Amino acid sequence: MKELLTRSLSGFLYVSILLVSIFISKYTFLGIFLVFGMISIYEFQKLIHLRNKRLYLIFFVLFATLNIFQELLYITIPFLVLTIITELFLVKDLVTIRIIPMFEQRKYRTSIFYLTTCIIFLTLVPNYSGEYEPLIIAGAFLITWANDTFAYLVGKNFGKHKLLERISPKKTIEGFVGGFIFSLLTGYLIAALSHTLSITIWLIISIIMSIFGTLGDLIQSKFKRQAGVKDSGTIMPGHGGIYDRLDSIIFASPFLYAFLQILNYVS
Repeated sequence: MKELLTRSLSGFLYVSILLVSIFISKYTFLGIFLVFGMISIYEFQKLIHLRNKRLYLIFFVLFATLNIFQELLYITIPFLVLTIITELFLVKDLVTIRIIPMFEQRKYRTSIFYLTTCIIFLTLVPNYSGEYEPLIIAGAFLITWANDTFAYLVGKNFGKHKLLERISPKKTIEGFVGGFIFSLLTGYLIAALSHTLSITIWLIISIIMSIFGTLGDLIQSKFKRQAGVKDSGTIMPGHGGIYDRLDSIIFASPFLYAFLQILNYVS
């Protein structure tokens, strides 16, 4: 009971801080993710056995540069392409080999073009149109949380067929389908209640967040399995680290940002 209470309280505090920062202003949102990003880099470096203080400086410089010059696509697009390519290589490694190869040089590239830039593109999502739209990023988080929650609940109660047992033994195909369906339902409800984007667009966002969010969670699980740890950190009692909480949405964020940019260009 005490463990459940601790987990519930820390989860409530995390969600509250996140949503309040999103809706107060663009700058509180950026501020909280600057802090979350620094913590995530620290936790990720521990997983891959890397100690490089320059990564914090690189994160800060890219964070400031891409947020200030977001409208200059000749600056953001190259970073977006490199990030998506890096993520696709991680997906390939996830499904084709037992251990993700993380020799020294690749540790740096992965730290920059997976973790660092993914977090930055998450902060660019609500500004994709040139104006800060908090409901867009809040909706992405709600869809991700719905996917994670119902994937767990459906998998726990009805799961029989393993999704990728050698990586995450508790994840099931039934759980993935359950999370996917409830992601679509959440996207539909957000569209119906918020009047931001059309139902079709929110459903596409739901598909992106569910599929790529699940892949992001599996990739982080593989990193943790290689490191021989249960969680990436201990900052959130009962939940692990900040990287544990953000693994799904940060992996999906570059794909979401790319979709929104295409949408913005077409419209």
